[in-house]
Amino acid sequence: MSSLFSLDGRRALVTGASTGIGRAIALGLAGQGADLTLHHLGDAEGAASVQEAVRSMGRNASVIEADFSSAAAVDGLARDALQMGPIDILIANAAIEIRAAWLEATTDLLDAHVAVNFTSLILLMQKLVPPMAERGWGRVVATGSVMAARPRAETVLYASLKSAQLTAVRAIAREVAASGVTMNVIAPGAIETEANAARYADPKFRQAVVAKIPAGRQGRPDDCVGPVLMLCSNAGAYVTGASIPVDGGWTVGDAMGGLPEVTT
Repeated sequence: MSSLFSLDGRRALVTGASTGIGRAIALGLAGQGADLTLHHLGDAEGAASVQEAVRSMGRNASVIEADFSSAAAVDGLARDALQMGPIDILIANAAIEIRAAWLEATTDLLDAHVAVNFTSLILLMQKLVPPMAERGWGRVVATGSVMAARPRAETVLYASLKSAQLTAVRAIAREVAASGVTMNVIAPGAIETEANAARYADPKFRQAVVAKIPAGRQGRPDDCVGPVLMLCSNAGAYVTGASIPVDGGWTVGDAMGGLPEVTT
C-alpha cells in the first residue's frame, strides 16, 4: 500500500453507502486502510453487504440508518457516529433526484430536495468539521453532479442544490484550510448504478447517453473512487475548494461524433 494514499488509522463516514457510488467509495476507502461508518436509508440488506465486504478487508465497519429529510435524524447520525470515535473523513454522498417539469415543482418537492441535498450537508459539516480542525487533519468530499454545469429544466431542483452544495463547500474550505482540513466536490456525469440499471438496459437509451460523452462510454461507480482516494489521502493535501469532474469529458462538451473535420 502506497503511504501517499494510505488511510490507515483514519475513520470515514460515508452517507448513502449501501449502493452505487457510495458503496464503491466506501470499499475504496477500506481498501486503503480506513474504518467505516456506513449510512443508509431503507436498505439494511445493502448496507450489511457493504459492511461484510469492509470487514473482509480487515477493517471495522458500523451501520447507521437515518432519514435526511429530518434535521433531527441528521443530528442523530452525527452524534451516533462520533460516539464510536473521531470522524476524519466525511463523504457526503446521499441525495435525492426527483425529476419534474419546473412549472409543476411543488413546495413539498422543493422542501424535500433542500433538506436531503443541502441542509443535511450543512448540519453534518457543523458537527464533524470543527473536531477535524481541532485535530489538525480532516477531509470532506461531497458528491456533486455534472448537472451543476449542464442543468436541465426537469432537474432544476437537484441541479440548483448541487451548485449550492459546491458554494457551501468552497466557502467553508477557505476558513478551515489552515487547520489541515480540505473540502472538495467530485461531480459525476452519467454513471450507471443499480438505481438506473433498468434505463441503461434499453439499448436506445444507452446509445443516446454514450453518444454525448467524449470518452465513449457511460461511467461506473468505480470511476469515482480514484479521485476520492486522492482527495482523502495525503496525496490531496494541497487540493481544497475544488470540483473535480468525473464525467468522461462531458462538461467540456458533447462528443464530436460525426462532425466533419475542418482542414486549412
